[in-house]
Amino acid sequence: MLSVRQRELCKRLKSSRGRLFRMAYAWSHDSDMADEVVQLTMIKAMNNVDKVKDIHALDGWLFRVLSNCFLDLCRKQRDEVDIDDIVLFDCDTPESIHSKNEMLTAVKSAIATLPFKHRQVVTLVDIENFTYAEVAEIIDVPLGTIMSRLNRARQTLKKVLNAPNENHESILRVVQ
Repeated sequence: MLSVRQRELCKRLKSSRGRLFRMAYAWSHDSDMADEVVQLTMIKAMNNVDKVKDIHALDGWLFRVLSNCFLDLCRKQRDEVDIDDIVLFDCDTPESIHSKNEMLTAVKSAIATLPFKHRQVVTLVDIENFTYAEVAEIIDVPLGTIMSRLNRARQTLKKVLNAPNENHESILRVVQ
């Protein structure tokens, strides 16, 4: 029988599934792989939920488990995964749909070109809004390493997104 605390932790684990999937998908660009990583993460988390001492540290711990499961799966597969098409959100006009589609495709493609270590940090900080310290704990590297990887990732993204496209204008200028 689970204690009240364990039931609360399990409930929070289940409610985190969507965030875990989004992060795993951002890292892998493959929905099947992301789903597998999340399933492995949930299994490990449920089996070790009693080891969580502070319920407020659950998110950091859970994303660390996700990161470890992802790396374990990558080691097994040793394959590069291509980027998939993005899902558009609803827009008012065909022009805005096209503009947002172009922007999102460019940003997602730019993120996909980053080395995994940079892509991992930029998605955790800029998409999932984890603090630098939380990211350092999740992927088990020093805080300074997180800061330098994030800086390099952002600089690379800026260069890629500022490069002229086939219409001879940068994506950043189009968006602004």
